[in-house]
Amino acid sequence: MTTASHNESAVGGTAEARHRVIAIDGPAASGKSTVARRVAESLGFLYVNSGAMYRAITWQALDQGADCSDRDAVLALLESTEFTCEESDGAGVIGLNGAVAGDEVHGAEVNANVSRIAAYPEVRDRIFEVLQAFPKKADVVMEGRDIGSVVFPDTPYKFYIDASPEIREARRRAQGLEDSIADRDRQDSTRKAAPLMIADDAEVIDSSHLGVDDVVTAVRERLAAKGVDEAKSV
Repeated sequence: MTTASHNESAVGGTAEARHRVIAIDGPAASGKSTVARRVAESLGFLYVNSGAMYRAITWQALDQGADCSDRDAVLALLESTEFTCEESDGAGVIGLNGAVAGDEVHGAEVNANVSRIAAYPEVRDRIFEVLQAFPKKADVVMEGRDIGSVVFPDTPYKFYIDASPEIREARRRAQGLEDSIADRDRQDSTRKAAPLMIADDAEVIDSSHLGVDDVVTAVRERLAAKGVDEAKSV
């Protein structure tokens, strides 16, 4: 982890957002992260990857020698962690005890444990508070698994990016990752706390046979139809 260069604000409360939130949800390897970042860049919105926050907590637990299946150990670590909202290069990130996670959060051990950590309701409650803080400062494109269904259910800008399991497995292998998409899907969709689901009013885009540019264009066109078009060109 690297030392945070700025501390925009300490996390606090769940006050109503004052800026627009574009929610982009979807399962692992659906392409939502790349699409969300591109959409945020094209609109000049802040990009927030909620999954990276769960990964940061998972990495911290592993780094501290905690057993991720030991709920009490994870919650004790959570209790001793100070959370802050950071902004770096147009992206919102979580600070843990004054540090921001780097590439280490994408390692195989984190991949194998992040769904377990994310299933603890207390962890999700803390991350919920962090996520609620970002739109108090700026318009946001936020991606995850429950942004439109749980974190910001009232936003009118909801998308669900999907792809077939076979395509998503191939994408993970191309990234050199071997974690099981089927296992991730099962853990994410069956957990008791905020399971992966498609919000009733979300616009679903299947990225199985679409390029990133195609998906970004589809999202931008649907946003423009709702009056969100502050664009630099895509």
